[in-house]
Amino acid sequence: MSSSVGQRPKYKSSTGTFPGADEAALSMGHVRSGRVRKKPLVASWVLKVIMAMTGTVFALFVLVHMIGNLKVFTGAEHFNEYAHWLRTVLQPFLPYEGLLWILRIALIIALIGHVWSAALIWSRSRASRGRHRRPGMWIKNFTARTMPVTGIVLLGFITFHVLDLTTGTAGVAATTFQPATPDTAHAYENLVASMQRPAAAALYLVSMIALFLHLAHGLWTVVNDVGVTGPRVRAVAWVVGGLLALAIMLGNILIPVAVLAGVVS
Repeated sequence: MSSSVGQRPKYKSSTGTFPGADEAALSMGHVRSGRVRKKPLVASWVLKVIMAMTGTVFALFVLVHMIGNLKVFTGAEHFNEYAHWLRTVLQPFLPYEGLLWILRIALIIALIGHVWSAALIWSRSRASRGRHRRPGMWIKNFTARTMPVTGIVLLGFITFHVLDLTTGTAGVAATTFQPATPDTAHAYENLVASMQRPAAAALYLVSMIALFLHLAHGLWTVVNDVGVTGPRVRAVAWVVGGLLALAIMLGNILIPVAVLAGVVS
C-alpha cells in the first residue's frame, strides 16, 4: 500500500531503516547508522587553530627576518654588527646566542605543529572528498590547492638555508663559510658568497615565490579559522595578507638580485 499524503516512504539498507531517505542516495553509497569514520583523537578545529597560531608566528618571523636582511644594503660593517648583536643581545642575563636558541626552539616547535596539523587536515580532506571532484576548481582555488606543494618547497628551502648560512655544513657556500665567534660575525661575507652562485640565487628566487603564494593564502585562512565571518573584514584581510606577502617576497628577492648585479659585493 502506498504511503499517506505528506509522508515520505522509509527505505531500508543492510544497517537499518532511514525515514525519508532518498532511494537513489541509498543505492549510490554505503549509508550507515553510525559514524563513517572513528572520532579523531584531535578535532579538526583544534588543528586549524594550531595552524593559524603557528602560521601567524611564521608570518611575523619572516617579516622581521626580511627587515633585518635588508640591512645588507648598509654595508658589510653594519650588517655584521647587526648579526653579532643578535648573538649577544641580553648578555649577561642570557648566554652567548641565548636569545637565538630560544627563538630557534620556539620556531622548531611551531614548525612541527604546523606540518603535523597540515598533514592531518589534508589527509582528512582527501578522505572526505572521495574520488569525485568538482571540475574547474583547480584554477579558482590555485593558492589553496598548491599549499601542500609550496609548503614542501619552503620546508626544503628552510633546511638548505640553515645548512648553508647558519651552520655552514652544506650548501653552495660550505667551502667559504666563516663561522661567527663571540667577538665577530661574518654574515655579510657568507651571504654574498652564497648568493654569488647562480644556483643558490635561483633557488632563493623560486622559494620566495612559493613563500608569497603560501603566505598570501595562509594569512587569509587565519582570519577564517579564528571565526571572522564578515565579508568586509574578510575582504580587507585578503588584501592586507596579499600585500604583506608581496612585500616580503619583493624585499627578499632584492638581495640575490643585488648580489648578482654587483650592487652588494
